[in-house]
Formats: sequence, structure tokens, C-alpha cells
Amino acid sequence: MPEPRTRVVLATRNAGKLREIAALLCGLPIELVPLPESVALPEEGDAYEANALAKAEAAAHATGHPALGDDSGLEVDALGGAPGPQSARWGGPGLDDAGRNALLLAKLDGVDDAQRGARFVCVAACATPDGRRATARGVCEGRIARAPRGGAGFGYDPVFEVGARTFAELAAPEKDAASHRGRAFRALAPSLRALLAAGG
Repeated sequence: MPEPRTRVVLATRNAGKLREIAALLCGLPIELVPLPESVALPEEGDAYEANALAKAEAAAHATGHPALGDDSGLEVDALGGAPGPQSARWGGPGLDDAGRNALLLAKLDGVDDAQRGARFVCVAACATPDGRRATARGVCEGRIARAPRGGAGFGYDPVFEVGARTFAELAAPEKDAASHRGRAFRALAPSLRALLAAGG
């Protein structure tokens, strides 16, 4: 008989992220559902792990179900690790993804290829309503391209190169295999399974 499936809330209402993470965790006996509209998430701070845990714990407490959260960012060596945990808000509320990419490229204007190293970092977290929790970290090393390329992905994907291609030029399975989020959630999966087996 198949394992019974446990409902797990993902602390996001982003349908694309839900599909991506559901695919990464398809080997687990879970039904991954989005965060209800009525649940507010805490404001994000300056630490990936604290942000991811805060999201997961808020979702678990509000819904009564085990929950997952994640936080990620782009760290650029030539910018001293910026934008880091502020990646989604970098440059202020008036900028969209294209605007943040343009700002990043402008700040790196004149920086040679050898100094354009960067990495995507993700921390994935799971939490249960009774307070048990776990986290895992994933990192993908790369560099910042000279110009945006590719039509897939979101955020900084068009300017983040791994090898000869940007994340926005990779098919979804290729990106999942290499990405920081893929690595973080695959690393978290055993802990999530253990929490659920223990009555999460």
C-alpha cells in the first residue's frame, strides 16, 4: 500500500515556487499546498536561516500543519557579498526583477571576468505546530554575466552564469539539479521525512 500523504504548507503563494519545490520533494509522501491568503508572514531580516524558520513556523502555527519555508539570495564577491538576504528587496521597492538586474550590472561595470564571482544561497526550513524544526543549506557557485540572457526563471537568473549558460537559459530539470534551492530542499528531505514519521 502507498504511504499515507501528509498535508504540508509551503510558506508562499507563488505558484511557480510551489511547483518547483513540489517537484524537488516528489519522493516524499506529502501533499504540498500554498499558504492561505489569510496568513501573514513575518517581515524578513538579514539572515537566511532566521528568515526561513520564521516563515515555516508562522505557517505551521497558523494552519496547524507541518510547514516549509525558504529564504535565498545572491552574494556577489565584488560587492562584498551584497545583495545577500536583501536580494528580493535590493534597490528599493520601485525596482522589478529587470531593474535589479540592471542595477547589478551597472555596479559591476568595468569589473573584469575574474572578479565577477557570485553564488546563490538558499536555506530551507521545516517546522511542525508543536515546535520541532530543521534547516538545510544549499549553495550554487557561479559568476555574473555581462548582460542578461535567457527567457526562463525569475529574479537574477538571467545574469547568473553556471558554466557557459545563465540559469535563465537552463531547462527546469537542469536548473533544479544545479540550483541552490534544489540542493537545499534535497538536503532537507530526510529531516522532513523524520519529522513527519514522528507525528509532525
